[in-house]
Amino acid sequence: MDENDQLAERFEAHRSHLKSVAYRMLGSLAEAEDVVQEAWFRLSRSDTSEIDNLAGWLTTVVSRICLDMLRSRSARREDPLDVYLPDPIVSRADSGAIDPEQEVLMADSVGLALMIVLETLSPAERLAFVLHDMFAVPFEEIAPIAERSPAATRQLASRARRRVQDAPAPDADLARQREVVDAFVAAARGGDFEALVAVLDPDVVLRVDIGAANKPIFGAAAVAGQALMFQSAAKYAQPALINGVPGLVGVQNGRVTAIQSFTITDGRVVEIHIIADRARLAGLHIDFPAA
Repeated sequence: MDENDQLAERFEAHRSHLKSVAYRMLGSLAEAEDVVQEAWFRLSRSDTSEIDNLAGWLTTVVSRICLDMLRSRSARREDPLDVYLPDPIVSRADSGAIDPEQEVLMADSVGLALMIVLETLSPAERLAFVLHDMFAVPFEEIAPIAERSPAATRQLASRARRRVQDAPAPDADLARQREVVDAFVAAARGGDFEALVAVLDPDVVLRVDIGAANKPIFGAAAVAGQALMFQSAAKYAQPALINGVPGLVGVQNGRVTAIQSFTITDGRVVEIHIIADRARLAGLHIDFPAA
C-alpha cells in the first residue's frame, strides 16, 4: 500500500463523522457528501506531515466549507421568514434496523424538528451550536473558524441553544407517536375534518416545499382543511421513520411522491413538514417499495 492509499484509508475512517457534521450544518445530504469530497481533495493536496490531529483538521476543514455555504445561502434567501426543509433520512417503519451510515447521521436525536430549528439560526450560531453542543468541540477550537473570540463564540452557542430549547419537544414514546400519525392518516383518508382537528394542536404549523402552500399554514382548522384537499393522496401513505421518528412516505406507481414528517407533543401534532418537489425527491434516491 503506497502513501496515498494509506492516506485514503485514514480519511475513510473519518468519513461518517464528517458527513454527520456536514449534514447537521447544512441540512442537505447531497451537499454534505460534496463537502466531504472537497475535504478529501484538500487533504490529498496538503502536507500531511504537518497535521498532528487528522480528525480535528478534517472537522475544521468541513466546518469552514459549510460555514461559507451557509453564508452564501443566507445571502440568497429573499424572505427571512422562509425556512428551508432539510433533507430527511428515511427508512421503513418495519425494517427492524437502520443503515449504519443513517444511524451515525441520526445520532444524538437529530430529528427533523431540530434540523428545522437549526435552519433559523445565523450561520455563525449554527456553527457554534453544532460543533460544541453536538460534537463537543471546545470553543477555543471553534473560535478561529467563526472568526470570533472564544467568549463571543460561547455567546453564539448560547443564543442558538435558547432557540433550540424554545422549540416544541417531541414526545419520547415512539409507539404513541405512531398512534397519533395513524389517527391522522385514518382521518385524512376518511375525510373526517373533526377527527383531523382532534389530533392537531390548535397552533399547529404546516410547511410544504412546493405550490402555494410553501408558506407556513397555521392553526388546526386551516391545516385540517389542507389535508382534506389531498384526501385522495392519503391512501398512498405508508408508515416510515423520518429521522428516526414516525412519519409517512407516499408511494404511487413505484415512485416516492411525498415525505411527511410530524412533530408530536403531548399527544398532538404541533408541526407537519412535507417534501413533495419531484426533482428534490428524485435527488434523495429513496428506495421505498409500494406496500
